[in-house]
Order: sequence, then structure tokens, then C-alpha cells
Amino acid sequence: MRHRLRAFATALLLTLGAPATLLSAAPAAQGDARTAAQADVEICEQYGSTTIQDRYVVQNNRWGTSATQCVNVTGTGFTLTRADGSVPTNGAPKSYPSVFNGCHYTNCSPGTRLPKQIATIGSAPTSISYGYVDNAVYNASFDIWLDPQPKTDGVNRTEIMIWFNRVGPIQPIGSRNGSATVGGRTWEVWTGNNGGNDVISFVAPTAIPSWSFDVMDFVDQTVSRGMAAPNWYMTSIQAGFEPWQGGAGLSVNSFSSTISDDDGGSGEEPPGGPTGSCQVGYAANVWPGGFTAEVTVKNAGTAPVDGWNLGFTLPAGQSVTSAWNASLTSSGGAVTARDIGFNSRIQAGGTQSFGFQGTYTGTFAEPDRFTLNGAACTTAP
Repeated sequence: MRHRLRAFATALLLTLGAPATLLSAAPAAQGDARTAAQADVEICEQYGSTTIQDRYVVQNNRWGTSATQCVNVTGTGFTLTRADGSVPTNGAPKSYPSVFNGCHYTNCSPGTRLPKQIATIGSAPTSISYGYVDNAVYNASFDIWLDPQPKTDGVNRTEIMIWFNRVGPIQPIGSRNGSATVGGRTWEVWTGNNGGNDVISFVAPTAIPSWSFDVMDFVDQTVSRGMAAPNWYMTSIQAGFEPWQGGAGLSVNSFSSTISDDDGGSGEEPPGGPTGSCQVGYAANVWPGGFTAEVTVKNAGTAPVDGWNLGFTLPAGQSVTSAWNASLTSSGGAVTARDIGFNSRIQAGGTQSFGFQGTYTGTFAEPDRFTLNGAACTTAP
């Protein structure tokens, strides 16, 4: 989204045997709901976020106004329950409440495979269901972010916007450059620059309430227009709304996103799907108020894993302070550990290990669930 201003932390890339302190995100306002959503969770904090389905992040992302905005997060999506105020329709919108797979200003969804180089992605099937209202000015925007680098922080070079619905006197960034057929549908095509990144927008002539499609169809169209290249990276896939006026009642009813390799294989399994292709050992050394953990990831499958993301959620009261042999990002208790290049391959039957140090309050406990590139893992006894 255009000029999404938020405080963010830069996750440290840590080399073998050289632990360093992990920079934590700027403290959220009291009551910030950065935890895995079990029952419905209401978020009113400006940049508050929470996880759903153990694999996606829902964010309030109120970046363009000081007026109150709240989202009610369900197990499958969210509803905008309060959207006060308005901004001029010839400028930027108020916010971008959304759900995403990937990384947004160092906030990465658990077990995501993004960033991933475009040339290595065979398909990126996704599904979205929206709920609309009439008494507001907004668009329903599905965003795809691309960058020359595997960027997990800040603004990317190119933003693809798919406008599923447009209500009121608003238009995309730049100017219209004809039409295109993508994914079997006809779209208005707009291109421009918002001062921070290039934007290509595909605008539906009539509202689309729900759709299942391949994100790569739009990425390929963007590459063919010279606004990205195959050696660039896809960093996130996001779905939500850009409201200018009002917006209460808008909803993302459901969202799914999967990244498949160019050989036709998928490195992802939905939570609750088949397990046993990975096994995680977690050995903790605990003292009052602090601990270290050595994590061993075993590839129990029959093919090598090239590039790994291990997702898990720390119990309440725990936080990471430093790490080694992996790059860790954390949002509340949700943690994603990524390889750091030299240890990116896990041979079939082989292992990779990393460690981290943290603090805790109350009674210490260990995480009880892990995902490797989105696939559920078993835990070593």
C-alpha cells in the first residue's frame, strides 16, 4: 500500500557462531493483539496485527489518518467494525486493513515461503472472498509486492494492485494504459508511481465478490511490461481494503495463498495436513527469567529442501533477544526462523540446527507446534 508508514525492526542476519542481538519491533500500544487468533480478536491499535490459521497475518494498518479504526479478526478473515473519518478522494486512502502471506515491514507470516525468486515459482494459487458495503468510498484491493532483493522490510520496488471493487470517485495511481485479459477476465490497466514505488493496477469493470486464481498470471503480465524481472522476488501477497470515507462492515470472509515450485511441487501443506516430512527437536536450557533453545530441523522426506522457513509460536510471556545460525523475525509470540544462505539446504534425511536466547515471565514452556515451509512437523520425543 502507498506510503505505509510504520515503525519496524530490522531482523539481523546472523552468521555461524556469531550471535547478535535481535532488534525487536517498536513497542505496540497497550493491548496490542499480536497473538495467534483462536476466538475473535478486536484490533484497534494503529499497526496492531494477529495471526490466523497458523499461517497468515491480519493487520489493522491505519497509516493515513488519526481517526479510530478497528477490525474484528475471525479464524478465516476479518471485518472492519469501525472506520471513523474521511480523507480527500484525490489523495491517498486512510488505511489498508488486510491479511497477508509473506513479509510486511519485518512482520512475516508464520512458515511463509516468501520472499521467493519469481523464476523459481511455478504457481501461486490463491482464493479470496470479500464482503462489501455501499455507504462508503473504498476499493477492495489484492496486492502483490515485488522487489529486486529478497526484502522483508520497507517498501518494495513494484506493487501490483488488483481492484476487485471500486466504490466512489477514486482511481488508481497514474494513468490508464488500455485493457488486458488476465486470469480469463478483462481488466482496466493503470500504471504510475506514487513517489515511493511503481504501481500497476488491474481494475475490474464490475465488482468481484470472490475468486480463485493464480497470482503468477498477474506477475507474468507485470514482467512482460518491464515493471519487474524473473530474477526479482515476490515478497508478499495481501488482500484487504483501501477506504477513503467510512468503511465499517467491509470484510475479508476467507483468504488462502500457496507458493509452488517451478517443478510443479509444493513446499507447503495446510495446517492439519500430512505430517512426517519434517521433525523438530527443541532443547531448552532455562534459568530464572531467561533461556536458550537449540533447535534441530530434520528433513524426513525423500527430496532435499532448498531454502527453509521454520514457523512456531512462543508461549505467552516469552520473547527472543538474540539468535545464531538463522535469521529470526518475531511478531508477538509468532516466530519465523530462516536459513542464512550457507545452511539453506537440508538433504533428505539430513538436519540443520540453529539457536536463540530469550526471556520469559511466569512458568516456562516449550512451543508445541512447528511448520517447515508451511508443512506441519512432528516433534522429536
